[in-house]
Amino acid sequence: MTTHTYPAKQTAILLTDPYNDFMTPGGKLYDAIKDVATANNMFAHLRQILDASRAAGIQVFILPHHRAHEGDYKGWKNANPSQKHSHEIQAFAADTWGGEWSEEFGPKAGDVIIQEHWSFSGFANTDLDEQLKQRGIQNIICVGMIANACIESTARYGMELGYHVTLVKDATSAFSAEAMHISHEVNAPFFAHAILTTAELLAQLPSSAIAYNDCP
Repeated sequence: MTTHTYPAKQTAILLTDPYNDFMTPGGKLYDAIKDVATANNMFAHLRQILDASRAAGIQVFILPHHRAHEGDYKGWKNANPSQKHSHEIQAFAADTWGGEWSEEFGPKAGDVIIQEHWSFSGFANTDLDEQLKQRGIQNIICVGMIANACIESTARYGMELGYHVTLVKDATSAFSAEAMHISHEVNAPFFAHAILTTAELLAQLPSSAIAYNDCP
């Protein structure tokens, strides 16, 4: 396990896509991530990380995917396959229940909501880097949806910008166990500074988070 110091004022939780369509039964993508999320106890781990981080004074940032609108990609020459599929099913559609925040995992008072990202990276064409730098953040901890797309892309981009990047492999999900394996065991060691379980992360957070360190 990699040991690192996470001072509260220099550390941020980056929670990606806590929408009903991902996080809530009945969501358009919930069944696609449910098996992997259940296998790694993702929802309980997210709850522990968010509660512990807020208790320790660590800033939580919400990184939302673009909410779908009809005609989003009209005239685009290079919409990627994921964008085309998301548009087809209208994932996270604006003004619908699926595009609303999960009641449990959506933003809470004091969280920072970043501009919506159009593809995978929470940094690309958003205000995330500016929001982090203005708050003196040096360590980013990436959790949420999904491991091999938005989480990995955001983490890679953050590394390129000079942040210390931590992935929490049981606080995310994907559409398959294979995608999780490739993301964390094959790709992540090339760019992430730390690849931890929830229990390992909480053991390294500031002392006010110790009460949340009893993780399955």
